[in-house]
Amino acid sequence: MRTGVRAFLADMPRWVAVAVGTVVVLVAGYLLLWLTSTEDVEVRGLPQHPLRSDEAARSIRIQAGSTDGVRVLIDDREVPTDEQRGTIGLRTAALPDGPHQLQVVTPSVIGSSTTTREFTVDSTPPVLRVDDSLRPESPGKPVTVTGTAEGADTVTVAGKPTQVVNGAFSAVVERPDREVQVVASDLAGNRTEKTMTVHIRHPGMRAVHMTGLAWTSATLREPVLEMARQGRIDTVELDIKDESGEVPYDSAVPMANQIGAVKGYYNARQAVDQLHGMGVRVVGRLVAFKDPILGEASWRGGHPERVVQTAGGQPWTGGYGGFAFTNFADPVVRQYNIDIATEAASLGFDDVLYDYVRRPDGAIEQMRFPGLTTTPEAGIADFLRQTQPAVRSRGALLGASVFGISVNRPTQIAQDIRQMAQYTDYIAPMVYPSHWGPGEFGVADPDTQPYEIVRNSLAEFAKAVEGTDVQIIPWLQDFSLGASYGPAEVAAQIRAAGDGGMPSFLLWAANCRYHDQALAPAG
Repeated sequence: MRTGVRAFLADMPRWVAVAVGTVVVLVAGYLLLWLTSTEDVEVRGLPQHPLRSDEAARSIRIQAGSTDGVRVLIDDREVPTDEQRGTIGLRTAALPDGPHQLQVVTPSVIGSSTTTREFTVDSTPPVLRVDDSLRPESPGKPVTVTGTAEGADTVTVAGKPTQVVNGAFSAVVERPDREVQVVASDLAGNRTEKTMTVHIRHPGMRAVHMTGLAWTSATLREPVLEMARQGRIDTVELDIKDESGEVPYDSAVPMANQIGAVKGYYNARQAVDQLHGMGVRVVGRLVAFKDPILGEASWRGGHPERVVQTAGGQPWTGGYGGFAFTNFADPVVRQYNIDIATEAASLGFDDVLYDYVRRPDGAIEQMRFPGLTTTPEAGIADFLRQTQPAVRSRGALLGASVFGISVNRPTQIAQDIRQMAQYTDYIAPMVYPSHWGPGEFGVADPDTQPYEIVRNSLAEFAKAVEGTDVQIIPWLQDFSLGASYGPAEVAAQIRAAGDGGMPSFLLWAANCRYHDQALAPAG
């Protein structure tokens, strides 16, 4: 007797054998199709962590052996799809937060097969809480940022990751800029950002100005040092780039050397160390955009865009001479000045005080500023924004000298005090009595009424920076122009500033000779 399947088939009629064979083939085919349909389906774009709602539909991609008749459902609801090069994408609205189920239904010869994936949507950003401001002891000193970040997986402070324990974090920023950014993120990529302002109060100053050449002259330098010894002043302001475009100290800034601006009249490190050794602060005066050396070198070197131009495309003069004003909107011009400011801060200057940080005076419709895409006022403020982090991070403060008229005529020379105050530590208005016209601020003859004009004009500047931590440190007049000025007139201006709550000041005398009797000695 024959046994096994072959014996069984041999003993049955032929038609039965054919039928059984067909069934076997169909079952095998079904299994093959079922295995093929399920194994060939690949779902991409579903990581282990949650997805944001706007990412889910955009990131999910499905690949199958054949895309014909494939249906996609999310939470048992079919969603529209599109196909590109054998890959199926979803076209669906943003999904609500929470768990979801993706189903890919693949047709087969008999019935269909379903591939299922689970995923979670999370579009809720972390809840970040930090203080609004930071107050280091002095420029360049560390600050500690503390806060909480509910729902965050990572927190960065000033670009560096910090540990989060039970939703709380603390990080030390060694050399903070003007602002410190804190960013809390979760695994889905939701972010919450906070910007903390670093507030530093200027220690104040009673200063006189010295040019680079004046500092090399014992005749001019020694009386200033004697004023410091007597406590009549506590700060000396030295030129680090002047109105001629000269850099009077031994600068290593490459462009300054390339264009022949570096004169090396004095050694900056030695001067700073000498004054610091006497307990005297040092301010570097940096004339920014009135720079005929850079202007001429740029124009003749094939870079006219670095120079303020007339409407006809020629170098603007406006009575200042050829190539006098460089273009504050040009990135190379900006960087040149920032490089000098940065070097000065690195050399130990306590402040960098910009002068001529403005457009030329005159009819603006007659001027061209290549590359300017905003108002001149916003452009000047943005330049200060660029400078402050570089100066602050090296332990110095940033000031800006401004015309007195800028307090109520901001567009006349592109000095908007409110905008500039956002990116400076102090504003130094030139409220020289000789520079005001009759009747300004209710003063009949400003030149002969130094107390009244200084007191009234500075009151307007105080209003302009109200609500900020920016100080007003005025430039006062120690020279004669129209009226004769001596100790009494200089003292009247100092008293006016002090009576207005501004005990700090800078004295200007072009010849660098000062009336020391106007200044009370220490004690």
